[in-house]
Amino acid sequence: MHRVVVGVSGSPGSLYALHRAAAEARVRDAELWVVITWQEPGGELGSRNSCNASALTACRAVAVERLREVLDAAFGAAEPGVTLAGLTVRATLGAALVDTARRPEDLLVVGTGSRTPLRRLVRPSVARYCLAHATSPS
Repeated sequence: MHRVVVGVSGSPGSLYALHRAAAEARVRDAELWVVITWQEPGGELGSRNSCNASALTACRAVAVERLREVLDAAFGAAEPGVTLAGLTVRATLGAALVDTARRPEDLLVVGTGSRTPLRRLVRPSVARYCLAHATSPS
């Protein structure tokens, strides 16, 4: 089965990417895989410390709830018109998207992200990461 993979955060740009991905999934008769990521408190530095299991479980639960909120904001009571799979991943968004959309028949939909210089400095571009690391069919 073909898959259309998209990452979400709840931002207006990610909601637009989600709607675009749903449209592509309908056209391609594909499954829609919606990915949201989470990291332990402290991000990369937090992974060096030993977080207890309850803290990690709580972080994942927050990500699951955020995914539900994003899907509700995007589609409400209406169905997206395709088979939908939600995925919460403990990783950075770019790495999770590239890993999820690894099959040759997968389509990866990525939004443009923030274009302000300060945001680009603080938060690396998911789109650039995906372009540099995603596999593509020959």
